[in-house]
Amino acid sequence: MNKERLIFLTNDDSYMSKGFRAAVELALEFGRVVAIAPDRVQSGMSQAITINSPLFMREVEAPEGATIYAFSGTPVDCAKIAFDHVFAERKPDLVLSGINHGSNAAINVMYSGTMGAAIEGSFYGVPSIGLSLDDHAADADFEGAVKYGREIIAAVLAAADRLPRPLCLNVNVPRMAVDDIRGIRLARQTRGFWREDFYARQDPHGRDYFWLTGAFQNAEPEAEDTDEWALAHGYVAVVPVQTDMTDYGMLGHLSNVIK
Repeated sequence: MNKERLIFLTNDDSYMSKGFRAAVELALEFGRVVAIAPDRVQSGMSQAITINSPLFMREVEAPEGATIYAFSGTPVDCAKIAFDHVFAERKPDLVLSGINHGSNAAINVMYSGTMGAAIEGSFYGVPSIGLSLDDHAADADFEGAVKYGREIIAAVLAAADRLPRPLCLNVNVPRMAVDDIRGIRLARQTRGFWREDFYARQDPHGRDYFWLTGAFQNAEPEAEDTDEWALAHGYVAVVPVQTDMTDYGMLGHLSNVIK
């Protein structure tokens, strides 16, 4: 452990998840750890923040070298209170969000609380990594995510002074035995969308309710430079994420339409 280095850790599966515990041990290899994570599952919260309710934070048991807080807010709330309150005197050297139970490749980056927190951390000028495993199981095997997360974190920290800001990486690890993973691929976000189904049911009181499910529609399954292709072929996918959502190509098309 580098005791001079400070790592901020958060996630969206809560401080009680197996992936978070694996991330704590991983982060401790690189420095002191301060973690602020939701006190309950906050998956799918994206960039949501809490503005109409008070927020509560309590310290919970942590291994040596780490301080862990359970927080009642969203993942982005966790990042905001970290940088604007806990780290008021000194910014961390790295933000690590995860390890998420489930892939955040393709359009999932837009919905993910894990990536919401990583993106928020990058706004403060700190290299940020969202680390996810393509396995939703509560008892998933995180060995591969830890191994390749370690390699990517080490590379980012070693090059931190040379890399531009903001810097946010969306890292997704395939669900397979660590020895079967073929390596790391830099990739782009796969184009495609979720198509949802809403199952209608009635509760015992006769009230209608809906349960959301659906499937991802990959618009370019054969494109070998995408994160979905990398995962499907046994690679760890690393996508640099930006937050400028301007469609620059469309500006030209609209210039003769909207005047």
